[in-house]
Amino acid sequence: MQSCFPDKSDRQTGTCQRRPNEKTAHVTQTSDFSQACRLRGLRPISNAPTLGRVTHHCRRPPVPKSFANPFRGTGLLSNWSLPKDDPTPVAALLSGCPKHGVTPLRTAPDLAQVCGLADLRIKDESGRMGLGSFKALGAAYVIARDASRVGPPSANGRTYVAASAGNHGLSVAAGAATFGARAVIYLADTVPEAFANRLRSKGAEVVRAGATYEDSMKAAQRAADNNGWTLLSDSSWEDYTDAPLAVMEGYLQLAAEAVEQMPTPPTHILLQAGVGGMAAALAAHFRKVWGDDPQILVVEPDAAPALIGSIRAGRPITTSGPISCMGRLDCKTPSMIALAGLSRDADTFVTITEDEARDGVALLDRYGFATTPSGGAGLAALIAGLPGVGADARVLAILSEGPEDG
Repeated sequence: MQSCFPDKSDRQTGTCQRRPNEKTAHVTQTSDFSQACRLRGLRPISNAPTLGRVTHHCRRPPVPKSFANPFRGTGLLSNWSLPKDDPTPVAALLSGCPKHGVTPLRTAPDLAQVCGLADLRIKDESGRMGLGSFKALGAAYVIARDASRVGPPSANGRTYVAASAGNHGLSVAAGAATFGARAVIYLADTVPEAFANRLRSKGAEVVRAGATYEDSMKAAQRAADNNGWTLLSDSSWEDYTDAPLAVMEGYLQLAAEAVEQMPTPPTHILLQAGVGGMAAALAAHFRKVWGDDPQILVVEPDAAPALIGSIRAGRPITTSGPISCMGRLDCKTPSMIALAGLSRDADTFVTITEDEARDGVALLDRYGFATTPSGGAGLAALIAGLPGVGADARVLAILSEGPEDG
């Protein structure tokens, strides 16, 4: 089987502009823990004993931005498909792909000490298949699966169309290029032109449509309907479930690797979410393997609280808010399949602010975990402070993408 992706390594691009006069966090050279306390809104106790430069005693104010899931175990949307939880088909297909390789589970003892945890493991997706993100496992897997079932797309001129806020488009473009298909990617006006050029370098055609991800998605749907193209989305809605289920199935490879790599099951799992596809797929597999014991926390931008808003409302809702620097997570409407799965499997939903995301990424970079506000959102929530995550916690987090180029 030929390589699933072009040889040249690539990562997503995007911008995260700091507003004028906005305060920037800087990690000090003298007290990382004091810095972490400041980022988390904690006040160090002046007479607390210390270990070297680190003190583990802080007074924590209440954290108001979390919501315990009242549907845990039963779920919402009983008439909707649930995420698949068996990674076997994905592993079988990827085994023939030369670009495929297991991504590392990295230990983070210093960062765990700063956060006051027993253990912290970070699944690092920044090198996934040369595309720089977990999303390499999604759309490209679906295109490869289609080719194995009905023959190469080049034989019948198949065109895949998608809307993207980042890495999903790269996965579609790379998979299409490998198997001789055509890829058309719709981007909102807010997506940087540098990213559009990366898509073009993979052979995709880029179309600008609207001010938001939701606008570009509607345009991609219309194009698919009008031209007979195959819509390949990582979100789902009424009468559109097969492709998103398959995309999410591809993400199960990440979960299966993490299960094999963890020395013991974690007590807490942090999963950042946009429409929720990755979070729901991983949560489904983790529940299958580890049962009810790990606490699963889903992290969203407070500018795009689609999942936590839907859980609070007890029904799917579309939220509104400003553009977030967590661009890959800036989705105002949840995937229905993801919402169905996470309402069953997640324990807590959490939002973080723009400043918390940026400050968290700054601290992560100091400890050798280079990423974006989107890729480090789960860890940024940990740094900002999470309810119930204490000194005995063994945390698993996902670094879902590498840093922006340039």
